[in-house]
Amino acid sequence: MGPTTNLSYLLQHLSEVLAKQHDHVLQKQLEIGFSQYKILMVLEWNPRIQQRTIATALGQTEASISRQIKLLKNKGLLATRLDPTNRRRHITAPTTLGMQVTEAATALMRRSFGPEFDRLGEEQLARLISTLQQLHQIVCRPGRLGVCNHQLGI
Repeated sequence: MGPTTNLSYLLQHLSEVLAKQHDHVLQKQLEIGFSQYKILMVLEWNPRIQQRTIATALGQTEASISRQIKLLKNKGLLATRLDPTNRRRHITAPTTLGMQVTEAATALMRRSFGPEFDRLGEEQLARLISTLQQLHQIVCRPGRLGVCNHQLGI
């Protein structure tokens, strides 16, 4: 039994390869990394989410998230303000430019990697997405290590 018949290895390997490819395309075209894109995407969806929650959901450290947020702020893609309901909390949200870059990055990845996925055909791709969503619900259930608890709406 080789590595490509080992489900855990294959999922991890594909994830790593796709992440590297996404990172390369995003750096080259938009000067943001894949990690920064994921943070922008999460904050666009929910600006009230805490850095700890982002870190857990994305499988990164809080320090890494904090560092990436600082870089995104310096690029003018994120802004932070005080939460009017709790003045001890800060709300970090994408700026207009940040939202434009997030949308451009999503479109860029779809264009860059769409042909590979299109080769599967609509029906097979729909089944793959459905299967991965089911697997996500099973693997990411409460009480498991690294669980995201679906706080990102996944």
